[in-house]
Amino acid sequence: MKDVIIIGAGGHAAEIDEYIKYSQRVTGNTELHIIGFLDDNSNNYSRYNFSAPLLGGVSNHRIMSEMSYIIGIAGLEYRIRFVEKFKSEGAVFISFSHCGAYISESAIIGEGTIIGPNVTLGPNVKIGDFTLINARSSIGHDTTVGDFNFVSPNVCFSGFTEVGSRNLFGINSATLPGIKVGNQNKISAGMILDQNVGNNTTVFHRFKEKVFAIHK
Repeated sequence: MKDVIIIGAGGHAAEIDEYIKYSQRVTGNTELHIIGFLDDNSNNYSRYNFSAPLLGGVSNHRIMSEMSYIIGIAGLEYRIRFVEKFKSEGAVFISFSHCGAYISESAIIGEGTIIGPNVTLGPNVKIGDFTLINARSSIGHDTTVGDFNFVSPNVCFSGFTEVGSRNLFGINSATLPGIKVGNQNKISAGMILDQNVGNNTTVFHRFKEKVFAIHK
């Protein structure tokens, strides 16, 4: 059994808590034991029905070598900051995949990554470290995703997509096959990427649609 501390006590931490509890009920696997949560703002903790107590703040926490850690902060700025801080002090992070996700036997998942419910990871998919793949996302075959990416619900990466690091993909965004996305980009909700994206770019545009009415 692994004793686990979750960093953060807001909405994303509450989701992870419920993912673990649900997976334990369904599979009977009780390998993970959540000891508690860390958050500098105790008001965050009070909003949710967590399975374990608030242990204290994130900023002043002393690493416990006998514990494993899960990053439960969704915002990339703070996610990166606290992961780097904790790792520099010797923290060991683990990944977690919801039991309702389909993960190909050939898929590779990095350190500290969270895979949500009803996610599909196809053959030869590679997911980097500390990336969040939210519910109902589909990662097509032979796709590579780097570190510290935030992939919102219902995102679809078609086959052979290449994604760098520290990107944000909004709800219902998608790529066509073979698209390459660099680093530190923001892809707005609903965007369909039909051409490559470099670095430090915000992708947002309004679709110009033509509607053809066929009279009978």
